[in-house]
Amino acid sequence: MGPVSLLSKYHKLSSWKEDLANMTHLQIGLSPETIDKARLELNENPDVLHQDIQQVRDMIITRPDIGFLRTDDAFILRFLRARKFHQADAFRLLAQYFQYRQLNLDMFKNFKADDPGIKKALIDGFPGVLENCDHYGRKILLLFAANWDQSRNSFTDILRAILLSLEVLIEDAELQINGFILIIDWSNFSFKQASKLTPSILKLAIEGLQDSFPARFGGVHFVNQPWYIHALYTLIKPFLKDKTRKRIFLHGNNLNSLHQLIHPEFLPSEFGGTLPPYDMGTWARTLLGPDYSDENDYTHTSYNAMHVKHTSSNLEREFSPKTMKRSQSVVEAGTLKYEKGEIENTQSLLALD
Repeated sequence: MGPVSLLSKYHKLSSWKEDLANMTHLQIGLSPETIDKARLELNENPDVLHQDIQQVRDMIITRPDIGFLRTDDAFILRFLRARKFHQADAFRLLAQYFQYRQLNLDMFKNFKADDPGIKKALIDGFPGVLENCDHYGRKILLLFAANWDQSRNSFTDILRAILLSLEVLIEDAELQINGFILIIDWSNFSFKQASKLTPSILKLAIEGLQDSFPARFGGVHFVNQPWYIHALYTLIKPFLKDKTRKRIFLHGNNLNSLHQLIHPEFLPSEFGGTLPPYDMGTWARTLLGPDYSDENDYTHTSYNAMHVKHTSSNLEREFSPKTMKRSQSVVEAGTLKYEKGEIENTQSLLALD
């Protein structure tokens, strides 16, 4: 190793030591790489972190019409990170977060995993959450659209389950910085099912996810989408920010472009990845609590809003293979083609303009 390389490593180590010295309690637990990423990409400066938070908190008085139910440092920090420490934008997002909940009170009644509607949606795989993050540290969420049984789950309950899942995940400071990826498999999603996606409920989802939640979404990937999903885009386009539109991609049946953005080693076989097929019960078991027995009620303490009581017999029945189902991709693992130029079905939705 030459002297230049050693000098570079020394400067990098010195920089990390300086970050650790300046770290506030709000950054404890973050990896040196993530701290560096927060500084470079999000403008996070540990020297003025508390001042930034206080300046957002001082703006609360300007919106007496909104009940700000939580204003502690750690909570406000996630909004600053979501808006790259632009304080006015962070406050606007914070206000929209609580305003959305005020305007949709029914959605947030009994907002916990054991709510009957949320629980059904979770057990049916809405959403799926992969255990490991991708190569950028982003958490990967999955939606198998065809699993929407409209006689069993309302769209609102599915949205509630997704929002609750994000509330749990966003407690992780690493994910506040690295963000999320969403992959939607549209295979076997019928026209009849699509007809239930009305402009009003799509607008409700967009407002909840795009405009009112402090998460950084690095991409929304559509796989095996039918033609009428393109048509749905014309309904949601007026509600999407330009930044959001640029991060929505259609991959069709050829997943080569998906793998260019998310490496196969981080994906289950449904998406041409090297991981085993996704088990729909994985995330539901995480939220509902894995430690239960016939004799004892159980609680899962990773998120203090969730207190779940259920017998193992009921859970075993709901998790059984007879009631579980999974929408398989039309592309079986190992059959994908990687030919140059074969991405005509892969485009950003923006290209439909």
